[in-house]
Amino acid sequence: MTRYLPGIIAMAAIVVASNILVQFLFGQWLTWGAFTYPFAFLVTDVMNRVYGPGAARRVVLAGFLVGVVCSLIGTQIVGEFGPLVTVRIALASGLAFLAAQMMDIAVFDRLRIGAWWRAPLVSTLIGASLDTAIFFSVAFSTALIMLEPTNDVSWANEALPLLGFGPTVPLWVSLGTADWLVKLALSIVALLPFRVIVRKLLPPIA
Repeated sequence: MTRYLPGIIAMAAIVVASNILVQFLFGQWLTWGAFTYPFAFLVTDVMNRVYGPGAARRVVLAGFLVGVVCSLIGTQIVGEFGPLVTVRIALASGLAFLAAQMMDIAVFDRLRIGAWWRAPLVSTLIGASLDTAIFFSVAFSTALIMLEPTNDVSWANEALPLLGFGPTVPLWVSLGTADWLVKLALSIVALLPFRVIVRKLLPPIA
């Protein structure tokens, strides 16, 4: 288990940082958390390549537990507009993280034989897409208002042009689209550190 400790620490750090940075806006459509959270897939993929899917799942579960603790703390901290983390956001965050990371592990393992970049790239693209779809729909869609009837999500459902210039959609769809685009871009950027880290831990690269 001690050999997995760096991965667990890295995953926990990313989850904690993302839970903090998601409270701060970057422009109109993003939060700073959008730039840190995608690297959770990098940690998962490195662990999967070097130690296998079992180790990757242990690291993901550790990150999930840290995320749950962060969400519980956030629900108890009241800001200007209520709790920093609502029940819906806590639920959406946990479901999205666990489903996306487990999907990433499964896809990576299926594609691990072949070009070195294929497994991390495809698994991250699929996992990140699933993460975005689950999080934003569970957290903000009016179709799921029964999850927390007292939580007013009308602000997230204001009809606006997609990313300011596209077809008219609820605001949360623009937020999710921007988040998804950042994840796609970072999935490509993360290939370089993935290559370097795996080469260092497991030369030559598998």
